[in-house]
Amino acid sequence: MIECIPNVSEGRNRSTLDGLVQAVAASGCRVLDLHVDPDHNRSVLTFVGDEDALFHGVLALAREAAAAIDLRTQRGVHPRMGAVDVIPFVSLDGATEGDAIRLAHRVGKAIGNDLGVPVFLYEAAATSEPRRNLASIRRGQYEGLQAKLDCPEWTPDYGPRRVHPSAGVTAVGARGFLVAYNVVLGTDDVAIARAVASTIRESNGGPKGLKALGLPIASRGLVQVSMNLTEVETTGLLAAFESVEAEAEARGVDIVDSEVVGLVPKVAALGASTERIRLDRELNDVILEDRLASA
Repeated sequence: MIECIPNVSEGRNRSTLDGLVQAVAASGCRVLDLHVDPDHNRSVLTFVGDEDALFHGVLALAREAAAAIDLRTQRGVHPRMGAVDVIPFVSLDGATEGDAIRLAHRVGKAIGNDLGVPVFLYEAAATSEPRRNLASIRRGQYEGLQAKLDCPEWTPDYGPRRVHPSAGVTAVGARGFLVAYNVVLGTDDVAIARAVASTIRESNGGPKGLKALGLPIASRGLVQVSMNLTEVETTGLLAAFESVEAEAEARGVDIVDSEVVGLVPKVAALGASTERIRLDRELNDVILEDRLASA
């Protein structure tokens, strides 16, 4: 079994999102979760299946997204480069990282050839060291990526060397568990969120595997520290929350609540509770293993 967690650049049109979910489900995959964020104008699907089911499910998702999402008019807070921005595969029971890498190549080739969307492989599936880091690939976003593709060292792994006019560019990869986790601060000053994010990043001496951005939440008149946790056995939800909490308090700002984007492996939730990290839903509702068992 392999898990797939594609991020799509749509978080406001429910009929479009319903179409994406239906396309995946019709291919034999089991959809576990859909997280929708109107401010980011971005959604995250979580589904599982065997290699063949995932291949057909992801390709159906990419076709549907390319037909329904136009990055020439799409706007949102979160950085983006494609209608389907990123497609990570995570090996679960009975699968190996090699299986996920093979599937990433298979999917990337099909998206590039069939849809004419340039594809970069990242993380464990990357074909060169500079491409392992998703942030390096995404840098420039949709509007600036053509200049990157014009450079010989950024020739896509699959597909044309021209950004697709409406669907942009897609990154496909194989990786371990990653937790996307947002903590909302009781202020509308995005400079505070950015200062907190900068301080707690691993690259600036923060917890291992913690990446962070400070972003506004226009619909709530607040800001958030948006984090990716890539070393979940070392830095889970509680450690991330407490890092934000300490820096926010040092700046005289309270924490309003927090949210998990998608699902998290049980190990990332150890020591945490709904109340302690002020989660916006029950912690048990976002545990991957529990969703798999109930499915």
